[in-house]
Amino acid sequence: MSSLTVEDLAKSFGATPVLTGVDLHVPEGSFTALLGPSGCGKTTLLRLIAGFEDPDSGTVVLGDRVVAGTGRRVAARRRGVGLVPQEGGLFPHLTVAGNISFGLPRRQRRDGGRVRELLGLVGLDAALADRAPHQLSGGQQQRVALARALAPEPSLVLLDEPFSSLDAALREETRGAVSAALSATGATAVLVTHDQAEALSMADQVAVLRGGRLVQITDPRTLYRRPGDLDVATFVGEAVVLDADLRDGRAHCSLGALPYEQASPGGGLPGGRARVLLRPEQLRLSGPVPTAPVARVRSVDFFGHDSRVWLELPDGERVSARLDGADVPAAGDDVSVTVRGAALAFAVEPVTGSA
Repeated sequence: MSSLTVEDLAKSFGATPVLTGVDLHVPEGSFTALLGPSGCGKTTLLRLIAGFEDPDSGTVVLGDRVVAGTGRRVAARRRGVGLVPQEGGLFPHLTVAGNISFGLPRRQRRDGGRVRELLGLVGLDAALADRAPHQLSGGQQQRVALARALAPEPSLVLLDEPFSSLDAALREETRGAVSAALSATGATAVLVTHDQAEALSMADQVAVLRGGRLVQITDPRTLYRRPGDLDVATFVGEAVVLDADLRDGRAHCSLGALPYEQASPGGGLPGGRARVLLRPEQLRLSGPVPTAPVARVRSVDFFGHDSRVWLELPDGERVSARLDGADVPAAGDDVSVTVRGAALAFAVEPVTGSA
């Protein structure tokens, strides 16, 4: 396996820029998720890494080998990159064994041991080797696609939204099997996804793309707890964002005077107007008490393992709280809201305009 380094990568289609100045490093043996909304450029970045497209500028380096840029272009088939496409992309006329062994040398194709080893690695029974792809479930097809990508021991594995067509339960099960297989092989992997939970739960680091630029890259815990800006904050999870006035070491907002941390340490928020971020699980609800703001419950979304409670604050602001357990208020109830932990404060961008 090899590390991946992308430097100052840019790509346009016609007059439309798709990627601008992207820098990305994926350490050897690690798992990175490229996270962003549709149209942000993440699939284009994957295609540039794989060799299906050529960059306008910048470089792609696998290990110590430049595969794109500086006058070099290594063909996709010679990059040693394994690809798991969105729909699996299995050959319908080949068996499971035929699909997995397709890219192997003839001697290894005749040896069923490698196929059995790879099926076991992705959590599938060796008895499936003689089945046709249409006889498999969607999750099984995706695992076979991963086994095929891993078969030639590539330097890098690319996964292009491989779980998007699966139902919720099958998606979680397949994600677990894929993560375990990649970890067992020590593979260097890059996953393209627009699913925040997928990125946060699977990756060692998450790279957030927005408008063709890489706006933040860090580990999942830091990304969720200390997003680089409010757009990232609202994209990587549910968020409560409130106007606040910073004074006397507190953020004064519609939920009271809250302790806060600066989103950018040393960024200089001495006081005044700001926007503060809380996560819904930081909100705690109880019966009305005079020492805490009182909100009215407008609706409740029940998910089984927890519930989302939609609240209307005294100033008319609507926010959500996430609660565990079955003791959840009902629509129309008045509840007191307290906050656990600190808010994250962001500077308010100055409004500019012409005279």
